[in-house]
Amino acid sequence: MLVMTAKLDKKRILVVVLVLIAVAVALVLLLGSGKEAQATAAPSLSANEGRVAYLKERGWEVAATPVESGQVRLPKEADPVYDRYLVLQKSQGFDLASYAGKTVMRYVYQVTNYPGGGTEPVYATLLIYKNQVIGGDVTDTSAKGQIRPLEKPTTPSTSQTTLPTETVAPSE
Repeated sequence: MLVMTAKLDKKRILVVVLVLIAVAVALVLLLGSGKEAQATAAPSLSANEGRVAYLKERGWEVAATPVESGQVRLPKEADPVYDRYLVLQKSQGFDLASYAGKTVMRYVYQVTNYPGGGTEPVYATLLIYKNQVIGGDVTDTSAKGQIRPLEKPTTPSTSQTTLPTETVAPSE
């Protein structure tokens, strides 16, 4: 039988353990401070106040509480109508296609400062996944209303991107 022994000095073991603890504490402080700074920089979108603030940053005044909220499952396969909605989302920098088949939270707020101030309600919709906005729109429910991006137009012109009326096949 072969027996191996090692002579360990208690002083060396203590120094190694202390160095490992110091490295672990340094990593926690460095990595932990970034999360704290990020959390204080923007309100949480899991809370109503954060979603209202998000819409306000885009120029919209909305009712303090959502008129509707709930989970929705995004389609796995797109149809022509959903394809048009995906184009609107891409124009805002959102890629809903990567969330196909996922269940997300949908929050709908009534907009109180829509340009033109019609008699029909206007709604802002936010799609949230893991505390991130992954899509959204502003919908004018009047007879000639349109679905628009989340960013409020600076002028009441029709030149802003709206939901396309026909699907354009992507070029390869």
